[in-house]
Amino acid sequence: MEIKSISAEETWSLRHKVMWPNMPFDFVKLPEDPNGNHFGLFVNNELVSVASLFKTGTGIAQFRKFATKTEMQGKGYGSKLLLHLMAFAKENDFHTLWCNARVDKTDFYKKFGMVETEETYMKQNIKFVILRKVL
Repeated sequence: MEIKSISAEETWSLRHKVMWPNMPFDFVKLPEDPNGNHFGLFVNNELVSVASLFKTGTGIAQFRKFATKTEMQGKGYGSKLLLHLMAFAKENDFHTLWCNARVDKTDFYKKFGMVETEETYMKQNIKFVILRKVL
């Protein structure tokens, strides 16, 4: 297993396949992708998990488009990538990390000390909630 920096373009296929397979491919591309830090977790040289980190304020970063191949979920790869993101954010002087999470995935993030806020919204008939963590 290896975690390394990758290009935004390298994240798109996995983002699309896991998160929004019924949407057009361009739906998973973000306007801020050129400004983000993108990470991939590889197992036997196969990309199995991706996440992107964006500065959203002084000392504040958001991770977005966190996706792990469906058949590889539950094996700890997403957890390792999230811990890597948190360490990277802290090493780069971010004091707060946040994300928009699908409501049915919040228990995963809470295991890492992320706290659910009151802020929710709907996207494509899916309910999301914002979670935060002070690093």
